[in-house]
Amino acid sequence: MLNETEKNILSLIGREEITDLTRKLVRIDSVPRLKETESAENGTFVNTEKEVVLFIAEWIKRELGITPEVEEVVPGRDNIIATVDSGKPGPVLMLEGHTDVVSEGDADRWQYGPFSAALKDGKIYGRGSCDMKAGLAVNLISVKALLKSKADFKGKIRLGFVCDEEGMMIGIKDFIKKGHADDVTACLVPEPEENQLCITMKGAIRAVVRVTGKMAHGAMPLTGINPNTRLARIILAFEEYEKEEKERCGSDTLVGYPSITFTVVQAPPAGTTAQLNVMPGEAVGYVDIRTTPCQNHDKIRKKLKEILKSLAQKDPDFKAEIEFIEDRPVVTMEKDEPIVKYSAEAYREITGKEPV
Repeated sequence: MLNETEKNILSLIGREEITDLTRKLVRIDSVPRLKETESAENGTFVNTEKEVVLFIAEWIKRELGITPEVEEVVPGRDNIIATVDSGKPGPVLMLEGHTDVVSEGDADRWQYGPFSAALKDGKIYGRGSCDMKAGLAVNLISVKALLKSKADFKGKIRLGFVCDEEGMMIGIKDFIKKGHADDVTACLVPEPEENQLCITMKGAIRAVVRVTGKMAHGAMPLTGINPNTRLARIILAFEEYEKEEKERCGSDTLVGYPSITFTVVQAPPAGTTAQLNVMPGEAVGYVDIRTTPCQNHDKIRKKLKEILKSLAQKDPDFKAEIEFIEDRPVVTMEKDEPIVKYSAEAYREITGKEPV
């Protein structure tokens, strides 16, 4: 059962205030946008999380009475760190979130504008309303309620809002590198997750496949080497390997099946002029690989290289290479961890339902 202190804190968290703050955050376009001619690996951004970072930093100063640290990760992309210290020794609970959101795609296909934060029938419509502007608002309002209640607690609460979660995660990497996570005991991340408690996360390997061919005029394609057909073979071969891994591993109880997904295919690559009547000299594909506890990342990388080698043996004009640009391990914890037990207890008390 909730004690009086907890009831008091909850009474200070208003639906209207959280809704209003979420909508203000959604209205700020924080889709990182590259110049059209540049690639995601080393391109220049024409839009970043900068504006929403400034908004949140000012909100923290005004509403929490704390001056947050705003640290530049790369030009135009910043992290926000703010610590509430009880003055008493104890654990450090981090409330984490990210300020970037994924692309809205074709804005004309939205019933309500992607950055309108339209409120209809109790729902907020807009890019990032779930992932994760609402989560940022929950973190901020929760800390505000705790401070306003003047509740006695031990240890510290750390707000860590990072950039680039949807990309290469340079924000959280910088956060860790600079020591902000060194003293953290536990962390809560209010991603939507279908209102389930997520205690296991898939691993990730990200790769770039480059296929070299020989440019030729569309009227004389036999004078060149088409990189597109060879990239297509790679895509199909990787898909076949994905099927094999699904059969071998099965569906993990918590995170489901592993996957190998080509997310971007470009020919010619970004920064090169494309013409309908010209066969390109190079094709590139970006691969997002998600792994489960059943898999070994070293073996996956080795297998993918072997696939390319096998394809090359069947085609003297096949020339392809794979570069692995990211590796994130599977992360998991047990149900008896304190942070998991407390989260489950809170879920049960607030919703009256059993947590999943």
